[in-house]
Amino acid sequence: MRKERYTFEDLVKIMETLRSPEGCPWDRKQTHESLLPYLIEEAYEVVDAVRKGDDAELKEELGDLLLQVVFHSQIAKERGAFTVEDVVDSIARKLIYRHPHVFSGKEGIETAEDVNREWEKLKEKEGKRRESLMDGVPESMPALERAYKLQKRAAKVGFDWSDFRGIKEKMVEELQEIEQELHTGNRDKLREEVGDLLFMAVNLARFLGIHPEVALREANDKFERRFRYMEEAARKEGKELKELSLEQMERLWEQAKRELK
Repeated sequence: MRKERYTFEDLVKIMETLRSPEGCPWDRKQTHESLLPYLIEEAYEVVDAVRKGDDAELKEELGDLLLQVVFHSQIAKERGAFTVEDVVDSIARKLIYRHPHVFSGKEGIETAEDVNREWEKLKEKEGKRRESLMDGVPESMPALERAYKLQKRAAKVGFDWSDFRGIKEKMVEELQEIEQELHTGNRDKLREEVGDLLFMAVNLARFLGIHPEVALREANDKFERRFRYMEEAARKEGKELKELSLEQMERLWEQAKRELK
């Protein structure tokens, strides 16, 4: 099956072939559940490509992510549940329905805030009215992102901090509670208090208008660059990092901070 340029329909056909008795043993044995790690991994790789600003990599990673959609849809088709065409039809209908200001000429929707309010009204009409503001935040979502989403939901009704000082005082309080638990030896309680501190750190970022996931990713990247610098600097001195004292490593760390501005 060699073509100069393949289409979406070709991709669907290829997946059908891979899942057929004459196809690939690995593809045939996959299930919705077994594919979940790949789905999550591909989504994160798209994020990395976007952050790098690499269009060639983004194109490839979006293809990998699209493959996951087609893969799940093929498995569902074999179960008699739905097809990839049903998936496309469903999202197309949802987009048209939820954008009446674009497709139906509805007036009075001019800002992003107007759109969000309209979406909530439309969801109610669809019978998707939330019993709680906390509804619809997936438990399987990464903990950092989920904390951010839950806090944003609560802030919609005014359950939020009034100023930076209050958050700062609460973080100090959480640190003090961690210190207290260090003396009790209660690991479960210590874990709880560390969780409270992390939750407050997310609150701080959100309150300041900074997405915690973005901030932490940048901090991770910065730490990795500096640590790699330390490793290379140590090798130039004929040593490995593990052979250095903590004081020597701190010297290299400060050097990395100066050099990697």
